[in-house]
Amino acid sequence: MSEEATVEELAKELSSYLDTSRINQVRRAYYYAEQAHEGQMRKSGDRYITHPLAVAHILAELRLDHQSLMAAMLHDVIEDTGIPKDALTEQFGEDVAELVDGVSKLTQIEFRSRAEAQAENFQKMTLAMAKDIRVILVKLADRLHNMRTLGPMPYEKRQRIATETLDIYAPIANRLGMHAISTELEDLGFSSLYPMRSKYISKAVDKLRGSHREIIDEIRGKLQEKLEERGLPGRIQGREKHLNSIYNKMKFKQKSFHEIMDVYAFRIITDTEDDCYRILGAVHSLYKPLPGRFKDYIAMPKANGYQSLHTTLFGMHVNIEIQIRTEEMEHIANNGIAAHWMYKTDDSGVTNINQSRVDRWVKGLMEMRERADDSMEFIEHVKVDLFPDEIYVFTPKGRIMELPSGATSVDFAYAIHTDIGNAAVACRINRNLASLSQPLQSGQTVEIITAPGAKPNPAWLSFVVTGKARSSIRHVLKTRKRAESIELGRTLLKKSLKGFGAKLADISDAQKQAVVNHNQVNSFDDLIGDIGLGNRMAYLVARQLVSGNEALDGPASLENVEVDKQGAVTIRGTEGMLVRFANCCKPIPGDPVVGMMDSGNGMVIHSDTCSRLPEDDEGRARLTHLKWAKDITDEFSVELRVELERQRGVIAEMANAVAMADGNIERINVEEQNAKFGIVSLVVHVNGRKHLARVMRRVRNIRAVTHISRVRH
Repeated sequence: MSEEATVEELAKELSSYLDTSRINQVRRAYYYAEQAHEGQMRKSGDRYITHPLAVAHILAELRLDHQSLMAAMLHDVIEDTGIPKDALTEQFGEDVAELVDGVSKLTQIEFRSRAEAQAENFQKMTLAMAKDIRVILVKLADRLHNMRTLGPMPYEKRQRIATETLDIYAPIANRLGMHAISTELEDLGFSSLYPMRSKYISKAVDKLRGSHREIIDEIRGKLQEKLEERGLPGRIQGREKHLNSIYNKMKFKQKSFHEIMDVYAFRIITDTEDDCYRILGAVHSLYKPLPGRFKDYIAMPKANGYQSLHTTLFGMHVNIEIQIRTEEMEHIANNGIAAHWMYKTDDSGVTNINQSRVDRWVKGLMEMRERADDSMEFIEHVKVDLFPDEIYVFTPKGRIMELPSGATSVDFAYAIHTDIGNAAVACRINRNLASLSQPLQSGQTVEIITAPGAKPNPAWLSFVVTGKARSSIRHVLKTRKRAESIELGRTLLKKSLKGFGAKLADISDAQKQAVVNHNQVNSFDDLIGDIGLGNRMAYLVARQLVSGNEALDGPASLENVEVDKQGAVTIRGTEGMLVRFANCCKPIPGDPVVGMMDSGNGMVIHSDTCSRLPEDDEGRARLTHLKWAKDITDEFSVELRVELERQRGVIAEMANAVAMADGNIERINVEEQNAKFGIVSLVVHVNGRKHLARVMRRVRNIRAVTHISRVRH
């Protein structure tokens, strides 16, 4: 069969939905590509042009517009033949050239198994999709044809392409609602990666199908009879289970092959939405529905626009899964976003909703891309969002929000708006106050309570499941950590400069810049941020600032660093993310304290006498002397060791004594005891040394207490 015949075949197929002038443009693109690829062969020995033609055929089945088909013909031209983009613009117009360029850029993206390269490229793909979603449709068709003809490729390349297909392209096709392409990609990827498993499952399926033929025919006959009896239009199809999904259910849901295959699946396709619900009533009167297995995706479509009624029935001693949908829903279920072009001419609500869903998804990807610090973080967020099982919850005004299963109120808050997520402090689920970390269930109404000035809690990262929530929280925490590190760094630097008798305000911009360049950072803020994080030492930077350029490379000696005792840094107790109180000595306001920098994490405050502090002079010189602010009202934990004579009610008496002194008990532990004596470890919250003295005095006054002391590990 000559190539001309196949391009004519394509033209014939296109004539069912495109006019002659557009078909001629596609034909022109074909001849241009044929000339450009002259002499090139595929691994299989076919002329190269057979590949672009096959890709165009796949898109024609999806009934895509003429520009997409032209781009399919030309998609390898820039890449393989050295013809520049401008030449294509001249020949076929800006839109087609842009599409071809977009597809070429995606083709250069090899999602190597190296995670970083993969992630980097995923970002590029997102940008291409945001510009024109047709780029990814042409790319999916290109990938599908390549997967169908993987055979002649070397083993390594086959494995790489199959892995990338299962990881990236099949989920994207699924997310765009293109079920037919997605399942074919999955099955081709699966049989390429695991040829033996695929063969084995395929044989088992064929064998089982043979033995089940009678039951299938009987159920189909009864369903058909019921529809005719009620005068309902509908064609009934058996549904094949796909190899990859059988394998995944066996692997991840620990189900046996027979358990999966003992479900008989049918799809009933009818004319109108009304008929769908009528047919549902008819099949429920024939066999009993299983409780909890009915899903109405017509009233609440899935995130990728999929619509259908799902129900599971029990009859003939087996489970029968039934999907009921209209012809248009069937087309959209198989072709997803691609169906958009087919229905573009009429004002069909479904496709507009479908298009806006995809736009929203791509927009969400773009937002995440802006927030992610690096491509690895971005891909981690996106993989979650590619194809989650959804739950549907309502806003107080009745708007439906779709979220992945396992999502919490925090995910819900960020799904509404980033600002609402950032300011969330509590939530109501079905009007009752509930924990922010509680996983939501479909059908709940969720209301978020916000407070001005509230900030995301780092602990949220341990339970949120959506990429948007995760990336937004990380973004805010990073910004906050940076602001705090700059503030702490500036304070420490000023203090060190005071030891040199200098002020930060007096140091010239040129000198600051010289020190910035010397330390190889981007800005002075980055430099003092590093001091606040504990990655650089304040006195070394101070020394560089005061000593002029010539001393920048001198040895960092310590003799001229006399820390001014009056220049101690004031702490308030709630310094945010970069100042922590040491667990070993649990300092409280009033204790003499020093700060020790912990690389990358800011400052840890220890009691002056803590055994964990360095002993040598050099180590001591690196500590920051601190003083407490006057008006601290926060509470601090202190551990007390109480020795007492055992008698009834003594623990209750002790708890009462602490309460009388306005202390809060965090925990009481009986460490050791014999018949007469016991030792109790008591952790209380106080707001300073004076308060602690009051608590200890109250406890000491209990007759049974023989000794009380503060514990420092």
